[in-house]
Amino acid sequence: MPQQVACIEPGSFTVRDEIEAACRGFGLNVSFTPDPHFTCDLKVFNDWADDGRKNLVMENFYRMQRKRLGILMDSDGEPEGGEWNYDKQNRRTFKRSPHPPPPPTFKPDDVTRQVLKEVSELLPELYGKPSGFNWPVTRGQALQALVDFIDNRLPQFGDYQDAMWHGEHTLYHSLLSPPLNLKLLNPREVVHAAVRSYRAGKAPLNAVEGFIRQVIGWREFIRGVYFHEGPGYAHRNGLKQDGRLPDFYWSGDTDMRCMRDALGGVISTAYGHHIARLMVTGNFALIAGVGPIAINDWYLGMYADAVEWVTTPNTVGMVMHADGGVVGTKPYAASGKYIDRMSNYCADCTYNMNQRVGEQACPFNTFYWDFLIRNKSHFKKNHRMRMILKHVEKMDKQERDEITQQAEALRERMGIV
Repeated sequence: MPQQVACIEPGSFTVRDEIEAACRGFGLNVSFTPDPHFTCDLKVFNDWADDGRKNLVMENFYRMQRKRLGILMDSDGEPEGGEWNYDKQNRRTFKRSPHPPPPPTFKPDDVTRQVLKEVSELLPELYGKPSGFNWPVTRGQALQALVDFIDNRLPQFGDYQDAMWHGEHTLYHSLLSPPLNLKLLNPREVVHAAVRSYRAGKAPLNAVEGFIRQVIGWREFIRGVYFHEGPGYAHRNGLKQDGRLPDFYWSGDTDMRCMRDALGGVISTAYGHHIARLMVTGNFALIAGVGPIAINDWYLGMYADAVEWVTTPNTVGMVMHADGGVVGTKPYAASGKYIDRMSNYCADCTYNMNQRVGEQACPFNTFYWDFLIRNKSHFKKNHRMRMILKHVEKMDKQERDEITQQAEALRERMGIV
């Protein structure tokens, strides 16, 4: 008869509770060991977070990680190249149709084929298209995916990591979050592979630093926030939004070109890169007034890399700004002008991204200004929102009323209310 159970730390409070309850039922003690598939133990994160900080700023955490792990650091303790962050160099857009290398393909093995068959037979109404499955499911395939990214897409990743283009759902992104989150890859080997590429002169510093920041910075920061804030974090709703998620999130059936393309990619491949998630599907949910739990459930259900520790704080905190500013000091809310600047979506869209109201007005514009009007008092003390709120203050009452009325009509038509 076993005396106790030893487990690696689970990726969610739900799973941890289930393990503890099962062990109690058998009268067994359970212990949890730090997960070696991360570069920052939760104790290290908690010590950093609880060290008299008013806010948990990812950039500060990232710099601590770089120093602690000795990644891209000079011998004198300064960041290699003289800068910690090259994000300003990583916002280029495409002037013409890009031709990124295609992602690697993985021939389904017997197990994969059987699972796809059973999913299709047992869950025929399930959203998504299993016929397009092309993710690494073994350690060997995961290593193949890593080599493919390092050799073929990392050199351009930095410049175009925030860019979008119609019909191009992967571009120069790594596609490594599913095998990382499934623990087919270790973040240390991923980071070291990127650094070796830089040392060999095959990838520029801005690309390598930007990628490493996502792996040892943002990924670890988000995990730390999830466990530091506790099980109640998933239910936070700081902006008091409770709208339904529109049905087109599941079908992709919408006349908004950016949303149709972003949603279509998710439905076909269970993937969308971080800007499509944050500034298209996420931004729309935020400014339209969708409830945080509704959009969080969608992300958890639709993405191949979805695990509660990463999805929930990214959604509740970064996308929906529902956590009171723990993850971000300002909401990632934007009008259609941002999407137009970073993509070619608006060129052939039904809507006019220069209009706020009217039949041709871009819904992102209507909802964006309605979001600011609705939450003006909430953000009045936020210094990062001060400038944009001045534009709201300058609006006359008639314009504000027109925006509010059109937003209400849109919410009703889309089934959000």
